[in-house]
Amino acid sequence: MVSPSDLTASLPVSASAPATRGAKTDDLPRIVPRRHIGRLLSAAVALLLFAMAVNSVVRNRAFQWEVVGRYFTSAAALDGLLLTLWLTGVVMVLGFLLGIPLAVMRLSANPVLASLSWGYVWIFRSTPLLVQLLFWFNIGALYPTLGLGIPFGPQFVTVKTVNLLGPALTAVIGLTLHEAAYAAEVVRGGILSVDAGQTEAAQALGIGKARTLRRIVVPQAMRSIAPTAGNMLIGTLKGTSIVSVLAVHDLLYSAQLVYNQTYQVIPLLMVATLGYITVTTVLGVGQFHVERHYARGAARALPPTPAQRLAAAGRARLATYGRSLRSLVSL
Repeated sequence: MVSPSDLTASLPVSASAPATRGAKTDDLPRIVPRRHIGRLLSAAVALLLFAMAVNSVVRNRAFQWEVVGRYFTSAAALDGLLLTLWLTGVVMVLGFLLGIPLAVMRLSANPVLASLSWGYVWIFRSTPLLVQLLFWFNIGALYPTLGLGIPFGPQFVTVKTVNLLGPALTAVIGLTLHEAAYAAEVVRGGILSVDAGQTEAAQALGIGKARTLRRIVVPQAMRSIAPTAGNMLIGTLKGTSIVSVLAVHDLLYSAQLVYNQTYQVIPLLMVATLGYITVTTVLGVGQFHVERHYARGAARALPPTPAQRLAAAGRARLATYGRSLRSLVSL
């Protein structure tokens, strides 16, 4: 019979003897990461092209950056920017308030409601936004007066359409009806992304349909709705520039009024561009945090913020420099 001591004695010395504490590891092969020459070259070329583009913009006197800086904080630009923000907020709120019922109607088992919702979405998604705005701006040609009364009977209140629908109200109506069609599809897609078992479990517990939709389905659907809704918000912000054709004093129209008097077209267009870029950047940061908020529960850990990513990259770089410094000292 073979004893454990005999097995231990038959093993090589390196396998049977434990490694001594503090043994030198200088004789171990050093692992060197693979060098990606193509990746380094492509990064260098991209940085060179980016530097050339920045240099062409900064040193081009045709941009007249001193004029851009003077008009960027002018009263006309700020008033136009405030109207653009107001128009974007009103259109998004009203668009989703109308789009949510349309999405529920589209998912309804009632064929009449589903057909009406489908027809609304089909019409407003198939027509260009500029055509819709011009149509609503000239609605007085079809309906000179609007009244409230008994159908096929007397009217109690009448008002002229020309006096009722001004350029700003026309822009709000046209943009809201257009955005509602897209908001309905966004909400419908978010509701469909929730597993049907959630609704079945709520029905088994005796929870009503309205409460199931409000407390169970919609909170889970927000994880899919939030990214698309954020993109819609940014798209609506930029899309409001089209109301300049209706003489609404938004940011673009305010810039146009100024350069029509001063003939400084490029600097004023840069003022409008920088205004849109600034607001879009702020909205993008807000969209990131909203998405991160509704991502809770979908993963064990929330995705890191850009600041956390930069901090992690800095710590990794410092650790690499520390190891390199210790290797040089040991030599």
